[in-house]
Amino acid sequence: MTELVAAAALALALLAPPPFRVDEGIPPAAERVAVDAWEGLERLLAAEGIAPVAAPRPVRIGLATQLRPGAAAASRPGAIALRPGVAPIGPGAAALRHEVAHQLLFEACPAASGDRLFHEAFAIATSGELRDWTENSRYVSLARALETLGRTQDLDAPAARRALARLISDAPSPPGRLPRALGRRLARCEAGSPWIAMRAEDLADGDASAADAFVVLSRHSGEILTAQGAAALPLPFGSTLKPFLLAGAREAPLRLAPGPSQPGWRCGDVAPGGMDSATALLRSCNGWFLEWAARDPGVVRFGAWGPALTALGLSSLPADASEAIGIRPSLRISPLGLAQAYRLLAEARPDLVDVLSRNAREGTLARLPRSDALAGVAAKTGTVLDAEANPRLGWIVAVDRDLVVVMARAGRTPRGFASSFAEALERARAPASGAASVQVFGLVEARDVTGRCVGKGFVATREGPLPVPDTGADAGPKMLDLARSGPLVCAGGPWLVRHPGLARARAYAGVFTFDPAPPLAASRGTAATPREERARRGSDLVFRTTRLLYAAGVVASEDASAAGEARIALGRVADANAAHSRHPGRPVCDTTHCQAFLGTSSPAREERTALASPLRAESWLPFSRGGREPWREERAAAAVGAVLGSTARALAFANGRVSFTVSTGDGSDRWEERRELPCEALRGPLKLPSCPERGALVNGSVVFEGRGSGHGEGLDLEWAKRTSLDAGEILSRSYGARAHSKDAPPVSR
Repeated sequence: MTELVAAAALALALLAPPPFRVDEGIPPAAERVAVDAWEGLERLLAAEGIAPVAAPRPVRIGLATQLRPGAAAASRPGAIALRPGVAPIGPGAAALRHEVAHQLLFEACPAASGDRLFHEAFAIATSGELRDWTENSRYVSLARALETLGRTQDLDAPAARRALARLISDAPSPPGRLPRALGRRLARCEAGSPWIAMRAEDLADGDASAADAFVVLSRHSGEILTAQGAAALPLPFGSTLKPFLLAGAREAPLRLAPGPSQPGWRCGDVAPGGMDSATALLRSCNGWFLEWAARDPGVVRFGAWGPALTALGLSSLPADASEAIGIRPSLRISPLGLAQAYRLLAEARPDLVDVLSRNAREGTLARLPRSDALAGVAAKTGTVLDAEANPRLGWIVAVDRDLVVVMARAGRTPRGFASSFAEALERARAPASGAASVQVFGLVEARDVTGRCVGKGFVATREGPLPVPDTGADAGPKMLDLARSGPLVCAGGPWLVRHPGLARARAYAGVFTFDPAPPLAASRGTAATPREERARRGSDLVFRTTRLLYAAGVVASEDASAAGEARIALGRVADANAAHSRHPGRPVCDTTHCQAFLGTSSPAREERTALASPLRAESWLPFSRGGREPWREERAAAAVGAVLGSTARALAFANGRVSFTVSTGDGSDRWEERRELPCEALRGPLKLPSCPERGALVNGSVVFEGRGSGHGEGLDLEWAKRTSLDAGEILSRSYGARAHSKDAPPVSR
C-alpha cells in the first residue's frame, strides 16, 4: 500500500506544472489560466502515450516591450511576453494558452524548438482558438491555405493563422486527442528520432494532399467522360506541369550538362554534349529544369501559359523552380483542371505531345511489363514525396488520339500503377469517342458567326493560349476571326454560337478551326443561288467533336421524332457518313447537301447503342424522311429545261431514275433521243419533296406529283419508324452489302 501511495505521489509530482511567475501589470489570475492550460496539455500528451514533462523550468509572464506587428504575444523558453492591452483572462485567455503550448513543447520536445510550423500548429490546435480562425468568413480553401503557408515568412500573421486552422480543422481529432499529424510528430520526438521539419502538406494528414482520382476527358468535345475519386480536389501536381514550362518558354532551351554532385541529375546517361529539352522532359530530369531556371528565372511562371493554368485551377503561379516542378508541393491543381490543361496543350503544341508520345519507349514509363500497351501514348508522370522521400502521391497524365486521361494514386509511384493505368485507358477507348469533323455554317457568311464559351475559352496559339474575350453579351466575338489565330477550345462547357437571323444560340461542344474551303468549280445546269453556291463550296469554319455527339446532332436535326430501332439505324448512318464527305478532301458539311447538323445534342440511349456497334460503309449512305404522303408541285418549264435540256419532254419515272426525250441537231439533221438520269439529278435542283411518280406540261409549267419526302434511295425513315424490324435488318434492307457492322469484313466494290 505504501508503494502505491508513493507511485501516485511521484506521478502527481511529474504532472505538476512549472512555477508561473506573473510580473507587475499582469492580472494575478493569469497564473491560474496558465496552470490550467498546462495541465490540459499534459492530459493530451498522456492520451498520445507521451510521458509527462519532468521538472519543467519556471516560466515568467510579463509585458512585451517589442512585438512583431499583429502579434498578441511571444515566447522563448521560460518566458511569455504579452502585448500591453491583451487581457490574459476572459476572451483574451487564448493568447496566453497559445504561449503556454509553446512552453510545453520547449520542454517536451526540445528537438522541435526550431520548427515554427509545428509549434504554431500545435499551439493553435490546443489553445481553444481554432474556432475563432475558422468562423466568421475566415475559412479559406485548401489550395490557398497550402500556398499561403508555403510562402509566408510570418506564421503569426492572420493569413497564416487562418491557413493553419484550415488544415487542422480538415482532419478533426477525437475528444481528448491531438490531431493525428501532430500526435505522430510528438511520437517521433519521444522516440528520439532525428527531427524533420514539418511541412504544410503533413498537416493535411494525407487525405487532403494525397488521394486517388481518375479522370477521362474527351480531347475533341471536352466532355468529362469519367470522374472518380478526388477528381475535383486540388492536389500537389509533382512533375506534371513540366511540359508547360517548355511551352511557355520564349526560346528553345539549351543543351545542359549535369553537375557532378547534383542529385537532381540522377536521371540516366547524358550525352557528351549535354541533355536536350526533349530528353529532360521524357526522363522528368529535375536537375535539368533547375539548371535552366537558374539561368532564366522567368521561365518558372510558365510564360503565356501561366494565366491559362490559373484559369483552369492552378492555385497560384510558382514563385521559384522548386514550386514549378513540384519539388516543393505548396501549389495545387485538381485532376480535372490538369486534364483540361493537357487538352489545351494538345491543340496548341502538338510538337510537345509528340515528344511525350515517346515516354513508354524512352521515358519514365519505359521497360515495364505493360510499356508496350502505352506505346505511342503521350504520357507525363509525376511523384509527390513526403518529408522522408516516400511517395505521397503519384500521377500519370496521358493524351491519346481521342482522350485525355489522368490517374492519381496516393502512396504510390507512377511506375507502380502503370499497368492499372494502361488497362483503364484501354477500357476508356470506344468508337463513340473518336473524332468527327464537319464544316459548319455553310449557308451563311461564316464571318458573321459569333460565339461565347460557357466555361473558359481559349485560342490555342503556339505562342500560348489567348483568352477568348468575354463581351458579356449573348453574341460574343466573331468565331472566324478568332480561329484564324488558332483552334478555339472551350474548357468546362460548350460554345454557344449564333449568326444573324438565328433566334437563339446553338450549343457546340468541341473545337473550332479555320480551314479555308477551295474555290467552287463552275456549276453545270441550272444557275445556283448564292446560298446554294455557299452550300456546295463549304465553309471556312470547321468544327470537331466526338462521333457520338455528331451523330446525335444529325439525328436531332434530321428527324428528332425518330425513336427505338429507327433512331438507332439513323444514328449509325449519320456516323458512317461523316467518313464519306460529299466535299472531296474536306469534312462533311452541315447542310442537307450532306446531312443536317445544327449543333451537338445530348445523346439518347439509341445513339449510344448505335455507336457501340457502328457501321463500316463503303461510300455515302443516302437517307430521307420517306413516307407515302401524296404531294403536288409546279415548276416553270424553263427551270426544268435548265436541268434536263430546253427541249426535254415526255418525262417518265421508274426505279429511281427519270427518262425523257430531247431534240438534237438542226433542220434536216434534227432527231429525237431518249435519255435517262438518276432522279436525284432532277429532284435536288428543283427542290421536289421526293422523286416524282409523274410529270406533265400544263400551261407552260411542269406539274409533278409524287409521294413521300426525299430522294427515294437508301433509308426511308418513315418506313423505318413503322416497321417492327430491328436496326440491323432495317439497314440491311436499305443498303444491302453497302454497309455492315464493324465486326464484319469489308465488302469490295
